[in-house]
Amino acid sequence: MTILFAAFLLGLVFNATPGAVFAETVRRGATGGFKAALAVQIGSLVGDATWAVLGLMGVGLLLQVDALKWPVGLVGAAYLIWLSWDSWKAASIAFSVNENQDEKARSGLKSGVILSLTNPQNLAYWAALGSALGALGIADPSMQDYATFFSGFMIASVTWAVFCAAAIDRIFKKAGQKWVALTYRLCAVMFMLLAVNTVRELFSHSGPSALHVSPPAIQGPNLAAD
Repeated sequence: MTILFAAFLLGLVFNATPGAVFAETVRRGATGGFKAALAVQIGSLVGDATWAVLGLMGVGLLLQVDALKWPVGLVGAAYLIWLSWDSWKAASIAFSVNENQDEKARSGLKSGVILSLTNPQNLAYWAALGSALGALGIADPSMQDYATFFSGFMIASVTWAVFCAAAIDRIFKKAGQKWVALTYRLCAVMFMLLAVNTVRELFSHSGPSALHVSPPAIQGPNLAAD
């Protein structure tokens, strides 16, 4: 129960940290409603789960080489720049919340997956979590311990995904074009700032510790990506 509770709390911090996934959830939800917003969140969980499995199984320790951080970081930055341009352009286009709901959801799902998988801090974060159970006093974690930790984390992630999508849907349900356009432009600025920060992080660190790994309790991956 200690592992499950700790993982649940960590999952909430991990997902609630504002970042690219949150901005994309707001952007999609502003015109696509609950379904589109939830799709982005679920998509990001696919990437989170991928890095989580690698990190908790110890494979993440092999991913700390700069050779992998750089391509992941550059692809992520490029995608953020594209999202910034797309969001700014879309701000001047009239929308209909009830139009093309399934298409908007599929697009949001794909966007969430890409943002999560191309987040270099996500990679470093989960590699560091390979030893998270040791901090809980479990020197030699078993597969059951890992499964419990992963389950608690994913329960929190799904809980947050539904809550976040519902909140965004409620906020923008009666929003007019003017407010949606402003939201899109703000998201565009945020995407660009996050892209610049990603590149800056890549260039400001060198050696095996490039891309600083912060303690799990205070920094989640959404800061630059979910």
